[in-house]
Amino acid sequence: MAQVIAVAGKGGVGKTTLCGLLIQYLCEKGKTPVLAVDADANSNLNEVLGVEVEMTLGEVREQIENAANSAKSPIPPSMSKADYAEIMMNRCLVEEDDYDMLVMGRTQGKGCYCFVNGLLQAQVQKLTPNYKYMVVDNEAGMEHISRGILPKVDTIILVSDCSRRGVQAVGRIAGLVKECGLNPKQIGLIVNRAPEGKLNDGTKEEIERQGLTLFGVVPQDQEVYEYDCDGKPMTELPENAAVKTALYKILDSISL
Repeated sequence: MAQVIAVAGKGGVGKTTLCGLLIQYLCEKGKTPVLAVDADANSNLNEVLGVEVEMTLGEVREQIENAANSAKSPIPPSMSKADYAEIMMNRCLVEEDDYDMLVMGRTQGKGCYCFVNGLLQAQVQKLTPNYKYMVVDNEAGMEHISRGILPKVDTIILVSDCSRRGVQAVGRIAGLVKECGLNPKQIGLIVNRAPEGKLNDGTKEEIERQGLTLFGVVPQDQEVYEYDCDGKPMTELPENAAVKTALYKILDSISL
């Protein structure tokens, strides 16, 4: 089974950028193959990595759920839902040299998706033994992990900016981790976009108050802003980029 690394935090803190660079780090260190899973409906991990996505698992889930109520079901009469899910999941898999990628997407329809979620869970668990690592970019609620669609978690990296509210948000996510009984081997915080890579006393105080382990601090990086404005993948940042240098040092220290 792949070692699962979940990255979580509220929107707008640079979580997806760090997640993409984490995937690049694993590939550069030879810790391959990697399965990248975009489990945040509002994130654009594929854009950070510079890959195109044809179909999401959310769209497959919608197709399967609606098949029973549609006169034009996409599932052939002779095919089971499980077999159809496996075929379509293979279509959702974006294959690169050192990593593959799945985008969970969001289901738009109403109703109970428990049966379909069970199919997806089975397919994901069937797929993960083919990889050394699975990196999951989560939304703050960690929906796909808390619902059991994704497997166990070994490492959870919480990402916040320097604000007290950001640290409080990841504190709530840490509480959710306990409620879900995930029991990761390690869980800690990376504070992103810190001016000059330094934390003020108020931020440090809030981190301590929330009972969070600080993995490290990543500085504000003008190059990241410029790449984002120009629509360039963050994986094309130069090796000496401040964000890469700081993040790689942190990742070395937590023994992934």
